[in-house]
Amino acid sequence: MSFIPRLLPLLLALLVLLFYGTFSFAQQDEELETILELEMPATRQLMERAFRLTRHGRNRNDYWQAAVNFCKAARLGSIEAQYQLGMLYASGTGVRSHRDYAAALFATAGQQGHQLAQAMLDSMPLKKLQLPGCMLSDKQLPAKSGYRSHSFSFSKDIDIDKLIKKLPPQKTWIIDLVYTMAPWYQIDPRLALSIISIESNFNPNAVSPKNAMGLMQLIPATAERFNVQDAFDAAQNIKAGLRYLRWLLKRYDGDVALAAAGYNAGEGAVDRHKGIPPYPETQAYVARVLNLYKNKRCCDGF
Repeated sequence: MSFIPRLLPLLLALLVLLFYGTFSFAQQDEELETILELEMPATRQLMERAFRLTRHGRNRNDYWQAAVNFCKAARLGSIEAQYQLGMLYASGTGVRSHRDYAAALFATAGQQGHQLAQAMLDSMPLKKLQLPGCMLSDKQLPAKSGYRSHSFSFSKDIDIDKLIKKLPPQKTWIIDLVYTMAPWYQIDPRLALSIISIESNFNPNAVSPKNAMGLMQLIPATAERFNVQDAFDAAQNIKAGLRYLRWLLKRYDGDVALAAAGYNAGEGAVDRHKGIPPYPETQAYVARVLNLYKNKRCCDGF
């Protein structure tokens, strides 16, 4: 069972997302009100703000801001905040993953009777009492979770606008379809067209050696993930590709290079390498996307 420790951060991240993302707002309101009733006036406002950020969090920075508020409340004595901050450190959600910090926070909350914190210590035993710096001083902030920086230069000889002007007339309907559908998912159509150009060269019937299918080259797992019945149906294929691209852009705060790397190699590879994976195929893919799209961020204006 040696694989369990390696999977633990992922499982904890899923637990955090399930806790904050799968209950209805009514259920969350009832649950949170019960929790907040136990808070002191000094910590209640901090906790309300933190839970609001986790409920409506759109990116890593929102979860980091939640961690900042949880830590302030934890430093003031909130047992629930100590547990919640421990969960964020355990899963690496918004903050840099740190098992010792998580275990120390669970131990601190557990000693004061928090049952969920006590249960977490069964899977993450305390090795040393090492609390995060934000628990010791209001001048220290939690370290953000992050990815390695990357730099690419743009070629001036080609971009997606020039490329689609050269498409044969029988393929221009794909451009119209993308320009219609992409805004539905807050995606710049030019980015989606850049992906399609590289993935399938605008061929709705394209199939790769890895069985990726259609315009946006959906592998079977991705097609199933986004409920695609026919991957060779252009509208279904584009819809699923746009949804996945939107999900990746949200995950990586609008960073096109990271989203493109995730589209090519999977988000697991990007997260594992804390940046663009060192695979020649993925490195070349990201460079081609950026060369066509000519923007490093997307899609604030959509």
